[in-house]
Amino acid sequence: MADQQALDEVVRFTSDLIRIDTTNRGGGDCRERPAAEYAAEQLAGAGLAPLMLERTRGRTNVVARIEGTDPSADALLVHGHLDVVPAEAADWSVHPFSGEIRDGVVWGRGAVDMKNMDAMILAVVRGWARQGVRPRRDLVIAFTADEEASAVDGSGFLADEHPELFEGCTEGVSESGAFTFHDGAGRQIYPIAAGERGTGWLKLTARGRAGHGSKVNKENAVTRLAAAVTRIGEHEWPLRLTPTVRAALTELAALYGIETHLHDVDALLEKLGPAAQLVEATVRNSANPTMLEAGYKLNVIPGEAVAYVDGRCLPGGEDEFRATLDQLTGPDVDWEFSHREVALQAPVDSTTYANMRAAVEEFAPEGHVVPYCMSGGTDAKQFSRLGITGYGFAPLKLPEGFDYQALFHGVDERVPVEALHFGVRVLDRFLRTA
Repeated sequence: MADQQALDEVVRFTSDLIRIDTTNRGGGDCRERPAAEYAAEQLAGAGLAPLMLERTRGRTNVVARIEGTDPSADALLVHGHLDVVPAEAADWSVHPFSGEIRDGVVWGRGAVDMKNMDAMILAVVRGWARQGVRPRRDLVIAFTADEEASAVDGSGFLADEHPELFEGCTEGVSESGAFTFHDGAGRQIYPIAAGERGTGWLKLTARGRAGHGSKVNKENAVTRLAAAVTRIGEHEWPLRLTPTVRAALTELAALYGIETHLHDVDALLEKLGPAAQLVEATVRNSANPTMLEAGYKLNVIPGEAVAYVDGRCLPGGEDEFRATLDQLTGPDVDWEFSHREVALQAPVDSTTYANMRAAVEEFAPEGHVVPYCMSGGTDAKQFSRLGITGYGFAPLKLPEGFDYQALFHGVDERVPVEALHFGVRVLDRFLRTA
């Protein structure tokens, strides 16, 4: 079991990592190396031999392997990313890179996404070194760059250029699962991620006839683009239930004593109340317009206008997604993928899922563990190229009123110290026997 030093270290490591500014603004504007050096130093202190790997200077990844006691067992990948999204200091109660610990809470960008999990991994591994513990199966520990953008300098680079480091890995665990979801009626739900929607970031381009802003123009590129963006934003996507989402709905319905009618999912979601938040974004594909670019002067009609759309596809849903975008954009607007990654599914009847459930239930016996599908994506997408099945498992026990999901990429991101302690205990329990 995790010792007191591990509990102390996870708090210190979280704070220290937050103070290392690894803001990823996209387009290569990030430098993870200082955080990678910090993680590598802690791993070396646990007797491991971490490798530091870069595709681009300063965009550093760290990989280390812990040998298990059962050489016949498949290896398990445990990974976390080192970069974070931008934070505007003026909007925060504390400086986003202060790592301040106040009233039992660690504040700062990365506190939940996902330097907390990075710190948990380091604390567990170092605790094992002190106690002489070895896991049953080989563990590959990876800290990656560039997850908050394209992952081309991070997990994509590792999967494509260094697959040998992940030899034997069949499964992996990382962010966004096993956190406390309070349903407002006294229930504590712990969703474990067993799937991700695919990423389909789109660039839309409308072309028309440039001209003077005072003249009639039936070929206005801005008008054409605006019409297409409106159609996309207002489109109601049809229901599409994957095995993971079916399992989530079935288990949630049983928890609430609701008769399961998957032919009317919208009615079922309404009956689930706040718990519907765990699944409502993953019963359909989606496409949300996010950026517009057009023109250079108010009285000039431009010949081209561009928009960007954040599209997400469920497993098996890409053909429908493509056909729908063709229809919604129409003949005057072209679209293409600016970034694309696969959708993922993981079995919820696996031994690994059962072990994760058991680890949570040991330390949160009042909790209800359910599977769910992430609406977004993680580095598990890139590692899936190596045949690695990914789960979201970054355990945190959170107090009621603490809106964990809203803090992802949000203002005043923070994590309770007690949540980190819980996470270390659960992760330690799971990884020892996984």
